[in-house]
Amino acid sequence: MNCIYPSPIFGPVHSRRLGISLGINLLPADGKVCSFDCIYCECGFNSDHRPTLPMPTRKEVALRLEEKLQQMTAEGMLPDVLTFAGNGEPTCHPHFAEIIDDTIRLRDRYCPKAKVSVLSNSTMIHRPEVHDALMRVDNNILKLDTIDPIYINKVDRPNGAYDVNAIIEGMKAFNGHVIIQTMFMRGRICRGTGCEVRGTGCEVRGTGCEV
Repeated sequence: MNCIYPSPIFGPVHSRRLGISLGINLLPADGKVCSFDCIYCECGFNSDHRPTLPMPTRKEVALRLEEKLQQMTAEGMLPDVLTFAGNGEPTCHPHFAEIIDDTIRLRDRYCPKAKVSVLSNSTMIHRPEVHDALMRVDNNILKLDTIDPIYINKVDRPNGAYDVNAIIEGMKAFNGHVIIQTMFMRGRICRGTGCEVRGTGCEVRGTGCEV
């Protein structure tokens, strides 16, 4: 079943990896905006969820986040992490960097022990403002499913040009301040020799990052 998240704030949800996670969705509340169209996306295919609403504004995100953190403070249940996720790619938002700064400020005020995490497909990390913003968060979680371009086009299905070598170089530019996230799936592919996994592992080790 596909899941389209409320915007700009959803949850909190209990994450096995991250703990009590308060979600921040920078995409429209009624559809997807993503530079990938992954066959495994929990939000469904892009073509099935074309949004009619705009992205939330920077002001709206800060206002709704502060309201939710005030509510959670009053209830005595502070989040372990503030997670940028939701209906697509958060770094597509034109004010992503400024929203990161607002979020860190509010985190420091209401729940200073919480981490700020971003789940990204890595397609915007070449933008200086996105790179710099991701350097300021606690958990910079970037997707790299494989180094095989054929597999990428079949499974991740990028919208537009995608150069996996440029993505890897972009990951190296974080100097280890990055966590690689990879989706493993059971099944058969035309070149299912295991080389794709071994090759991807070698490239990931070359970034000096956590997996």
